[in-house]
Amino acid sequence: MKAAPILIVDDDKGQRSLLETFLQAHGYETQSAASGEEALQRLADQPFAMMISDVRMPGMSGLETLRRARQKQMALPVLLVTAFADIRTAVSAMRDGAVNYLAKPIDLAELIATVRLALNPANAAVAAPADDLPLPAGVIAVSPLTRAMFRDVAAIAPAETRVLITGESGTGKEVVADLIHAWSRRARQPLVKVNCPAIPENLLESELFGHEKGAFAGAEQRRIGRLEEAKDGTVFLDEIGDLPFALQPKLLSVINAGTFHRMGSSRDLHTDARLLAATSRDLEAQIAAGRFREDLFYRLNVMEIHVPALRERPEDILPLAMHFIAQFSTQKPRFSATVSASLTRYRWPGNVREMRNAMERAALLSRGDIVLPEHLPARILAATKEGAAASEGDVQRLEEIEREAILKALRKNHYNRTETAKELAISRRALTYKLQRMRAEGMPIDVAPPESE
Repeated sequence: MKAAPILIVDDDKGQRSLLETFLQAHGYETQSAASGEEALQRLADQPFAMMISDVRMPGMSGLETLRRARQKQMALPVLLVTAFADIRTAVSAMRDGAVNYLAKPIDLAELIATVRLALNPANAAVAAPADDLPLPAGVIAVSPLTRAMFRDVAAIAPAETRVLITGESGTGKEVVADLIHAWSRRARQPLVKVNCPAIPENLLESELFGHEKGAFAGAEQRRIGRLEEAKDGTVFLDEIGDLPFALQPKLLSVINAGTFHRMGSSRDLHTDARLLAATSRDLEAQIAAGRFREDLFYRLNVMEIHVPALRERPEDILPLAMHFIAQFSTQKPRFSATVSASLTRYRWPGNVREMRNAMERAALLSRGDIVLPEHLPARILAATKEGAAASEGDVQRLEEIEREAILKALRKNHYNRTETAKELAISRRALTYKLQRMRAEGMPIDVAPPESE
């Protein structure tokens, strides 16, 4: 059976032609309309698989076209395109049922990833759009912040250097470690993972370095440690901030000399394994408190990848939710407009891990093709109701306060973005993204001297 076409709505003929040519090259049938009114007439005449609409058009806007289109085809996925990338417009669009929004100039790789995800969420593999990075299915990279991070991962992976992966709990640091290994020259060698806080302190040394028979009470036979098991592959030390202080010099010795010995033995063993470490702790604060060695920190932190919190990359929220709900459901579920708005407004303190758990719960409770508010955890509904109570003026004032704080911190730190990000308690990547958005909205952002970048 022939697939329904994608409807492209834009008053700009060149933009319509670009989108039609691009989508047809990727195997999709398309039709176009020059206005919202024409689009609604086409929707009345035949079914469409998806609608892609500009927001700012003469006559009927894209938002109004979206609302009326949903009255004609309730399940129609709608993607909005706007030259005025504004979070309030995006939230309004999500509230009214848009699957996502893209800012002009359109990133075509991001467009095709979003289209594939909307039309087949269970099987869509979203590649990092700007570079066609071979991200596996389920690794979502729609947000510019996330895409920039994965570009950094791709650049670092082929090198032999150690990498420190930072970010809040549940953001996906282990996924980054998996990709660094998969994209490295060690990909055919083992990737060995050690979750430092999950192993009792008195057993962690043996877990890492191994032991000889009789090395301690209960050591009835020789045990090969994780470093030895990795051979010439990669060792991933998760939550390195929880590594006991007494073991830190031994790990430092491995880094410095490339050698170690099993417990109960003085014979040196060589390792060529690449070390990756991750932490949700502030290691500099740990150093100041005397709980983490400064020399070990700098040895591990040759290159740093910061995984942004989910609240810092709102463009990823609905694609992630769609991926997880499709993973856990035997149906082809969709979100009600209220659910989409709730998911977008919620702050996600538990990040992607919390999102996954929430979608597993929703899939179990919905038992159908639509996810309703009552299928979400109560904490999400409660938090989003409180957020929705804020007026438009309150939201606008909060944004103004944030921008004023960013500009003040930039000037105070002589336009050094690293120091500015530290003062604002956000990642440097998040600061860069916020500055880009401020510039796009016409705000006068001073250009920092090259040496301070």
